Order: sequence, then structure tokens, then C-alpha cells
Amino acid sequence: MDASIHQNQPLERRGASLDEAQVAVLLLHGRGASARSILGLADDLPSEGVAYLAPQAARHAWYPHSFMAPIEQNEPALSSALRRIGAVLEEGAATGLPASQTVLAGFSQGACLATEYVARHPQRYGAVVGLSGGLIGPEDAALDHPGSLSGTPVLLGCSDQDPYIPLERVQDTADALRAMDADVDIRIYPGMGHTVNDDELQAARTLVLRLLDGS
Repeated sequence: MDASIHQNQPLERRGASLDEAQVAVLLLHGRGASARSILGLADDLPSEGVAYLAPQAARHAWYPHSFMAPIEQNEPALSSALRRIGAVLEEGAATGLPASQTVLAGFSQGACLATEYVARHPQRYGAVVGLSGGLIGPEDAALDHPGSLSGTPVLLGCSDQDPYIPLERVQDTADALRAMDADVDIRIYPGMGHTVNDDELQAARTLVLRLLDGS
């Protein structure tokens, strides 16, 4: 597999341009979905002053196997996906939107990537929103990472019986990110399944509004 599999894929945009926005929201789609579909979340999030950016995964998947498979089984696609996130963040920074004014948000595979990226690249982010996902690695993986997220707000939402995301991994992800000084809000929904609900969207909206308000 090509180590740069995701690097030349499209970047979909919505809302304000980067040079005019106060906040950037990087949206990461799940397996089988698309950048355009995840941009639909912007309908429930603030519009004024926000640049929404959604990179497309090659063949609609960021990595080939479960996020709890051995890491090497998901390479080189996983590393390519993480580099793609870094490139989009660099584009925002080049136009005056640092990581501290950027929200990383994703669903399913996208949630796994968002949490994994910030754990591997610790600094203050505007916020992290992981919907039905968690840190990447096998069941016995050590999920601790060095460095500090410096109070980054993190929202983790998931069903208690998601068919793809074990509840224990979501809880362990919350613990790992708290150990990196993140301010974690974990919300577990009984019987929800593998989807996004209104409560999660409202919580994500609040995080974006706080950035816009400078709070």
C-alpha cells in the first residue's frame, strides 16, 4: 500500500475561509463515509466565523482493519491519515488559526483518528470531539502518551453497547487523555448504537461557541 495514500485526496470546505475565520473545525469521517457527509454536522454547529474542513480518505477508509487490531496491520494507511490531519492543521496555522483555535472532531474511524492525533501530538487544542471512537491499538495496548494537552476540552460520546467500539476503550481513552491534562467530558448513552445524537451535537456546539466567545 502507498505510504502517501491519503495525502492527495480532496479537502472539502464549508463556512468561512481560513483567513477570515475565528475558529477552524476539522471534521473526520468514518469508514465508508465521505468528507461531504461529515460536513453535514456543520448544520448543527455555529456558522458565523467558523471554517469547516473535511479531508477525504482514500477509498472511504482511513485504515483497513479495526482500530483495535495490532497497529502494524493498519499501516501505512494509519500513519498517512495522521499526516493528513497534520497537514490540514498546518494550513490553518499558516493563515493565523493555531491549534488552540481549532477543533478536531470525528465520528467512528474519524473519532479514533482525532483522539490518536492529539495524544501523539500533545499541545493545547481548541477542543476535541470523539463521537463513537477511542485511542487506537489492540486490547492490551498501553494507551498512555507523554506530554500535556494543557486543559484541552475533550468530548467523548458513545453508546454503552456500540457494536464497533467497546465501552472499556472509551473509558480508557478518557483516562489516558485526563492523564495528559485534558478536560474530559465523557457521555455514555444506553442502547444508542453506532450513531450521533442531539445531546452530543449540542455539547459540540457549546465547545465551538466558547472558542468564538474567547472563553
